[in-house]
Amino acid sequence: MSTTPSSPAPAGAITDVAGIEVGHHTDPRRPTGCSIVIARQGAVAGVDVRGAAPGTRETDLLAPGNLVEQVHAVLLAGGSAWGLDAASGAVRWLEEQGIGLDVGFGRLPLVPAAVLFDLPVGDARVRPDAAAGYAACAAASRAHPAEGNVGAGAGAVVGKMFGFGHAMKGGIGSASVTVAGVTVGALIACNAVGDVVDPETGQPLAGARTPDGQALRDARRALLRGEAPHPLLAGSNTTIGVIATDARLSKAQAQRLATVGHDGLARSINPVHTMSDGDTLFALATGVRESHPGMMVLATMAAEAVARATVRAVQAAHTLRLPDGTVLPAMRDLGHSLGLR
Repeated sequence: MSTTPSSPAPAGAITDVAGIEVGHHTDPRRPTGCSIVIARQGAVAGVDVRGAAPGTRETDLLAPGNLVEQVHAVLLAGGSAWGLDAASGAVRWLEEQGIGLDVGFGRLPLVPAAVLFDLPVGDARVRPDAAAGYAACAAASRAHPAEGNVGAGAGAVVGKMFGFGHAMKGGIGSASVTVAGVTVGALIACNAVGDVVDPETGQPLAGARTPDGQALRDARRALLRGEAPHPLLAGSNTTIGVIATDARLSKAQAQRLATVGHDGLARSINPVHTMSDGDTLFALATGVRESHPGMMVLATMAAEAVARATVRAVQAAHTLRLPDGTVLPAMRDLGHSLGLR
């Protein structure tokens, strides 16, 4: 089965959005890591949680009816709920830069966060902490961010539906779309229980492999023909990410952008939003562009950027060999350098 997408590799990155910076910190001991999306001038934000087992921080303040209008960064991390500690390091770094909400006694950086479950990869006692979040911020820039086995994608794995031993390496990816002078970009860390598929054809690109490990099983078709999935620990899979635009949006519109971004996950992951996933997407609007082509167009752009970034997460990944001998092949290696065919 081919693992080459029919559509051309997407170009661009979330940092094509004016006012957005991205930094990664990767801990090679496991591996695991965290990624930060920074809006130094603040950004109107929204969030939509679709998975049944999320790990998040500061999501309630993003509700349209709540007081705070802007946040200053969004953190994505491995390490399950322990990884939320990385956000405190990001807050410290941002405060040192004078970035945050003026509360009269200082500037308070607002940093919502979401985590994914990468604990089966290596020593689970190694996870992102405050120092990791601080380091990710210190590394942030406007350059196109690294993709694949870095940051929040360092320990990501996809296709665990039929057992961890038949899964493949996930990762983190980015993409952007520009229409009428307005840009929408996405940064996606994919640790899904399902397969990553080509949004144009539905063809599986990375995910659950056949029992002999030599090809993709196609999880959707396998489930529909009656193959039973392996028991899954709740919350042990998740795709998390950030959508950003330079358009000027209200909080309600930013929340809608996060909501429609999940359409991009539905096009590029199958199955998605399961009881074992904690799928969470944030949206940031920097407001640099005073006009935009309307929410219908922005919604279409957001879904497209998310789908492309999800594909990039597995296209850019590299094969991971664990100390116990488990090999998690990457899309680029399946059936080639691993000698599986």
